[in-house]
Amino acid sequence: MTQLDVLYRYGNPPTEQAMLALSKVRDVYGIRGLRFDEAEKTVRVEYDASRLSAAIVHQLLRRAGLDIRETVSLIPEPPPAAIPPAAPVSPSVTKA
Repeated sequence: MTQLDVLYRYGNPPTEQAMLALSKVRDVYGIRGLRFDEAEKTVRVEYDASRLSAAIVHQLLRRAGLDIRETVSLIPEPPPAAIPPAAPVSPSVTKA
């Protein structure tokens, strides 16, 4: 079993009908869990990659009625590297 997580950002909050359909998505063999973050408007899906692919998980959520806008990377981006100030340039040849 290869366990993976995928994070999606959704647009409109799920309706009651969509939430009922999403409860049935949890019953799909290979889906291990769904976690919603209403403040961030994201849903994190844990699934068994030996049974399902990310494309199938995405399709299950869309068919349930969730308004998915984008896939969010779970790997945090490193902070931008600090660029040291440039040293003053001195001429390599002196004039006589």
